[in-house]
Amino acid sequence: MKNFVLIGLGGYIAPRHLKAIKETGNNLIAAYDKNDSVGIIDSYFPHASFFTEQELFDRHNNLVKAKGTNIDYLTVCSPNYLHDAHTRYGLRLGADVICEKPVVLSPWNIDALEQIENETGHKAYTIFQLRLHPSVIALRKQVLEGPKDKVYDVDLAYITPRGYWYYTSWKGQVQKSGGVATNIGVHFYDMLQWIFGPVQKSIVHIASHDRVAGYLELKQARVRYFLSINGDHLPKEAVEAGKTSYRAITVDGADFEFSNGFTDLHTRSYEEILAGRGFRISEAKECIQTVYDIRHAEPIGLKGDYHPMAKLPLTQHPFGW
Repeated sequence: MKNFVLIGLGGYIAPRHLKAIKETGNNLIAAYDKNDSVGIIDSYFPHASFFTEQELFDRHNNLVKAKGTNIDYLTVCSPNYLHDAHTRYGLRLGADVICEKPVVLSPWNIDALEQIENETGHKAYTIFQLRLHPSVIALRKQVLEGPKDKVYDVDLAYITPRGYWYYTSWKGQVQKSGGVATNIGVHFYDMLQWIFGPVQKSIVHIASHDRVAGYLELKQARVRYFLSINGDHLPKEAVEAGKTSYRAITVDGADFEFSNGFTDLHTRSYEEILAGRGFRISEAKECIQTVYDIRHAEPIGLKGDYHPMAKLPLTQHPFGW
């Protein structure tokens, strides 16, 4: 049994990590979040200590260690812009770190974290759960075993609606979340590069508060993508089927089905990390570079080879910004 501490207990993603810690037979001894709406912990680790101040959390962790209890892992579920600082904290605490994606917002921060890994002798991992999805693994195998000069045509559409709260929270602030491409798309960009190879060309057609659409040329794929947090973008068939989100990928015109099999992927990620096979933060550098480039690109408009959904009419920011 390994001992965990966790930062960001009140966030959306924390329950998946609590479940993964529990299901892998490990123990959470302390957690920190500046907000105290964290009753979810009662379903997993009701005896874990909880703090709303970083300083007291740090003091507690050091007292625990001084009494001879090891802190094996620190899990980072905090807002995106704090992942770098909290990963640094965990490594210097003397723990290995499991950081929710995106591990950082700028690619050069990974270099600095790797230096701290070397200094402390501890490891930092990130969550790339789609790499563990059976359908994704099968597609990668197909590409790796197929013709090396074949270039696939890929369309990606992902719509996951968010309410007006999103724009008040840190997620609606580009400097804190990285924007739509980073916040909801970073794991898709990683998945595509893992399957088809590194990015060789990136074009952004449309980018606004609620969507981003563009084109990526990978080593073995031409990718048109559309990502959105606007519920009005849901296709009619999705709405009629009662679906609250929409995820579609086609490869050479054929649907790539991977809708099922998502429920336990965080637990699978923890199993891999605990077995020494987890995805190190160095593996995140390509997708972090991709979303960084998308975030800083000048959109060219509806020119060239763009995703069909990029033509959906632009909408005003709900707060008029």
